[in-house]
Amino acid sequence: MNLKELNIELTFEQQELFRKYYEFLIQENKKYNLTAITNEEEVYYKHFYDSLTLIKTNLIKEGVSLCDIGSGAGFPGMPLKIIYPNLKLTIVESQTKKTEFLKKLVNFLELDNVEIINKRAEEYAHTKYFDIVTARAVADLSILNELCLPLVKKGGYFIAMKGNYEEELKRTLNGITILGGKLIEVLSFELPKDMGKRNLIIIKKEKMVQGYPRAFSQIKKKPL
Repeated sequence: MNLKELNIELTFEQQELFRKYYEFLIQENKKYNLTAITNEEEVYYKHFYDSLTLIKTNLIKEGVSLCDIGSGAGFPGMPLKIIYPNLKLTIVESQTKKTEFLKKLVNFLELDNVEIINKRAEEYAHTKYFDIVTARAVADLSILNELCLPLVKKGGYFIAMKGNYEEELKRTLNGITILGGKLIEVLSFELPKDMGKRNLIIIKKEKMVQGYPRAFSQIKKKPL
C-alpha cells in the first residue's frame, strides 16, 4: 500500500499491524459478516487507504479525541489509530457481533486508549464530546448529521465520508445549521488503482444545541 499521496511513510511496526489487521479480518469475516471485500489489494485500498484519506483534512493529529460512528470492521477509526498511536479513539457500533470483533481486534493488535461502545449513536449522545466525529457511508447525510453533530465539541468537526453526496448535502444544509454546524468544505478525490471516487464532507460545530439527537424513529421519519 503506497501512502506517498497522503505524505505517510509507514514504519515496519505499522506495516506489520496492517498485515495482522488484514489477516484477522479475513479469519473472522465468516463468523461476523464484516465485509464483502476480501481480496487483499482491495482491502488495503478500499478499507485501509480509504480510512486514511481523513488525513487530507489536516484535522487528525496525535492526542485528539475521535469518535467513529457505525465503524463495522473498524473503518476509519482503527487504521487511523495505527498511524496515530496517541489518538484517543472511541468506536460506537450498534451491532453486538461487530462490537465483539472490534474488542478482539484491539486486543489482537495490542492497541491502547481505544474504547468500544455497543450502543446506537443517539443512545450514546451527551455521554461524551469529541474533537472529531467520523462516519463512513453508513446512512443518508440528513440522518448522519443528527446522529453525529451532537457528539462534537464546540469548535470540533464532523467528517462524513461519502461516495455520491451532492443531493444529500443540498437537502440537509438547513439541518446542519439547526444542529449548530457550518459546512466548511468538501474534499473530493479518487482512490488509487481506479478503486472509486470519495468525498470528505467537513462540518464545523459552531454552537451547542439542546434537544438533539431525537429518537431514531423521529430522525428517520422527519430528517432535518
